[in-house]
Amino acid sequence: MRELQLDRRGVLGAGAAAAAFSGFAQAVRAQTAPTQNSETYVNEVPGYGALVSDPNGLLDLPDGFTYHVVSQGGETMDDGLLVPGQFDGMGCFPLEGSLVALVRNHELKASSRTHGNWGPGGLNRERLHLLDKTKAYDLDKQGRPLPGGTTTVVYDLQTRKVVRQFLSLAGTSTNCAGGQTPWGSWLTCEECEDTPASTNVSREHGWVFEVPASAAGLVDPVPLKAMGRFDHEAVCIDPRSGVVYLTEDKEEGLFYRFIPNVRDRLVEGGKLQALVIKDSPGANTSNNKDRFWAVGDWRDAEWIDLEDVESPNGDLRMRGRAAGAAIFNGGEGIHWGADELYFTAKDGGPIERGQILRYIPSTDGHTGRIQLFLESEDEKVWNMGDNLTVAPWGHLIVCEDNYSAQIRNHLKGVTPDGKSYTIARNAFQGNSEFAGCCFSPDASVLFVNIQFPGITLAITGPWDRLTTA
Repeated sequence: MRELQLDRRGVLGAGAAAAAFSGFAQAVRAQTAPTQNSETYVNEVPGYGALVSDPNGLLDLPDGFTYHVVSQGGETMDDGLLVPGQFDGMGCFPLEGSLVALVRNHELKASSRTHGNWGPGGLNRERLHLLDKTKAYDLDKQGRPLPGGTTTVVYDLQTRKVVRQFLSLAGTSTNCAGGQTPWGSWLTCEECEDTPASTNVSREHGWVFEVPASAAGLVDPVPLKAMGRFDHEAVCIDPRSGVVYLTEDKEEGLFYRFIPNVRDRLVEGGKLQALVIKDSPGANTSNNKDRFWAVGDWRDAEWIDLEDVESPNGDLRMRGRAAGAAIFNGGEGIHWGADELYFTAKDGGPIERGQILRYIPSTDGHTGRIQLFLESEDEKVWNMGDNLTVAPWGHLIVCEDNYSAQIRNHLKGVTPDGKSYTIARNAFQGNSEFAGCCFSPDASVLFVNIQFPGITLAITGPWDRLTTA
């Protein structure tokens, strides 16, 4: 039997959550019984075994594993603001002793009226007076800080308690994924290209921002404009060279890299490039209609320089494609492994249920090789993988982002030979996506978010019990 530890909280059932989200919270409170889940997933290797239905109707896990609710949308934070909704990408950083910092994205869109009520100001933005507007990157045309940004949760791994949580970046839009830096900061990415002409904003959006894990409050919101303006999804950094790799969540998105002038000072600028498949300019790697390659295939890769990367016309990927850059359908999560990186293309493959790509840079860093590592042939095996991380034991851990009434979202593991197994299933109302998976520095805890209604979970269990044969 799995334990559900709520630490003074119901699952978004009362108090601050109700005040913050009103009808949103009412819909969550309506779930009083476990969701009935059929065993629709298929494991390619045994993994940790069959999932056990959660009596609390939140998260199904294998026998022997437990979860703990860390933080929820609508809670009152230490700065008096409310935990925003729409949890997405997240990183875990060591602090002193047993403390860690979870820096967490909130994918709240400036273009959404509903999302404005899920921001740190709460319903009708009644708490926005507590937010220093000079620390917000942008205001809407009514003078209110935009709802997107990041929160930081300081968590004690020993006591399993939140020590403090607060807003750490304010006034941005659609903060989807991002990535950790080797120097202890979180890069948060705006998955939008909002402009004052198109949306209720006052400045252009589509940037990457840096949030130090050590920040004790709101950071200065400085857009890293040399990293390009486009529908950013996620980033990872080669710790050897300092090169930043970036994905783009568009049907005809590109795969980018940023070569910084100063490796740990991204604000100092650098050069943005896009990947080209050698001898196949403009290649469409998605296999959606015409098969470009098979699972396991490798292609040599080159990089082309991009110009006018601040892209006031929102045409960076179109110009890159015209210059020969390869196309990836729905670039999502990315993570650095030992000497290679992996990233997902959520809508890739003939059935458009996702791919995983692997990239290895050359020793001189000028070229590289890219592989189609995984491709879904059955949505019950693999269904639109999104955020991912590399586990301490070398496997990939991937969040599914599929909105379906029939097939639940799962947290999947992937072996080095591309076989999948199941770690968890979203049993909660709405079947929202998993996001932000990351391990604690001591490898004991897997943190993950359920985006809607906004729940951060800590999963523990016998990680060494894995079976792959």
